Amino acid sequence: MTQQVLVEKMQYNPLVATLGIREQYRDCYWETKDPICSDRLLWRAQTFRHIVHLLPGQTILELGCGKGYFTKQLARVSRGENPITAVTFNAENERSTDLPDSVEFLTAADFPGELAGQQFDFIVAMDLLDKGNCGWVLQNVYELLKPGGQVIFYETNPWNVVHKIRRRVSKYLGEQDPRKLLARPELYELISEVGFVKVFAIFNDFVYAPLTREMIWILRNLSIIFENTPILQTLAGSILVHAQKPPRKIDRPPVSLCDREELRDAVSVVVPCHNEEMNIEPLVSRLLGFYSDYIHEIVLVDDNSKDGTSEVMKKLASEDARIKPVFRTPPNGVGRAIADGYKAATGRYILSMDCDFQHLLPQLRDLFDVAEGHDVVVGSRFSRHSVLLNYPLPKIVVNRGFHLLAQIVLLRRFRDLTNNLKLMRREVVEQLELTQPGFGINAETGLQPLLMGFRVKEVPISWIDRTPDMGVSSFKLVRVGGGYVQVLWKLWLKTFLGIGK
Repeated sequence: MTQQVLVEKMQYNPLVATLGIREQYRDCYWETKDPICSDRLLWRAQTFRHIVHLLPGQTILELGCGKGYFTKQLARVSRGENPITAVTFNAENERSTDLPDSVEFLTAADFPGELAGQQFDFIVAMDLLDKGNCGWVLQNVYELLKPGGQVIFYETNPWNVVHKIRRRVSKYLGEQDPRKLLARPELYELISEVGFVKVFAIFNDFVYAPLTREMIWILRNLSIIFENTPILQTLAGSILVHAQKPPRKIDRPPVSLCDREELRDAVSVVVPCHNEEMNIEPLVSRLLGFYSDYIHEIVLVDDNSKDGTSEVMKKLASEDARIKPVFRTPPNGVGRAIADGYKAATGRYILSMDCDFQHLLPQLRDLFDVAEGHDVVVGSRFSRHSVLLNYPLPKIVVNRGFHLLAQIVLLRRFRDLTNNLKLMRREVVEQLELTQPGFGINAETGLQPLLMGFRVKEVPISWIDRTPDMGVSSFKLVRVGGGYVQVLWKLWLKTFLGIGK
């Protein structure tokens, strides 16, 4: 089909024409008014990967790809392991020469057009939903998704005051914004009517024009707090909308994520468990499904549970010799459980993690990827590429406050070393001096290696609040805070005054 014919067909279809206008307007904004466009799109690509827990071979459809700016970042974070179909609704756009072979680039004069009959695992689009065609787009998106497939839309936040002011100024100057934006309630209603489930929308991204270099740095660091603060979050530059095609739960075939020969049979996984009866078996099953070649053993530490945790552990141990249960006696404490798990572990690397990290297992691959060349790898929840959903604001404030204080007191730079998701070489674990009976141990295992001179690397991971079927977290903010401060005080005395062990 010639370009002229494409243009004529697009103009003939007003719904497709609207998509092309939205595409063109967005790309023009990125090119002329967004000084950090490349970084922003990389953040969004990482966010997409984390939210859907992308696995090799799963298919991605990007609607309204424009000139392929986001497509490049999507291909980058997916490692070229996922077939990507990028569709533009603007006949002037041509395939970029630097798009990898894993990307199929299509110019569509209709929608779904030549996509009809195909289905994808995931669909992603940016600034594409318009009041004039939203219902039509959503219905087609629904048909293009596989059962259990997920869609993510990034849309301009219509509640943003800066955006409202800019629109009014542009209108006054005769520069009419052609977009008809939908508010979150309108999106919710339309998406639900089509038949999607697991619908949620989160405010996202506080780094937007007008910007200075200094403001970019400040807003990057404050975004995670702002995005989770009631009322203030409505000032975000965009909203991220997620929806899933039924069914809610879908069993996908196991995919091995092991491609590091140096990690074969090298990793001991240490998991503290307190009343985790419902979580242990799926966690172990998925760990072995993704990382069987890496796993030397899985050390499950029962911290005096009152439910059927110990019975599940015994059952799993009888089925696989790599499952190594440890049954503690009182007193309880997650710190004591982790320390006992470390003592029982025999692998060359030790991975510590919580029972409720099962949804994040594909992201462990990022830790394993940088294990060679580092002594400690920490999953950071507060990187700009991290995703936090329903994270309690008090925990964010306390975490950020503690890390700021720790950086000042210890004269070091880091973002999030108190997460229990850590991959450490055995020699590091053997030198740790663990004293905290509770969650304060996470500060010890994060800060001690740094002060000892070990090579510590942080990689972004996502955090999604525990769902009702996962039980209740035992984390208590007030009780935990005292332990963290105690650890910091002891480390300062030892590091700068030589007092203490």
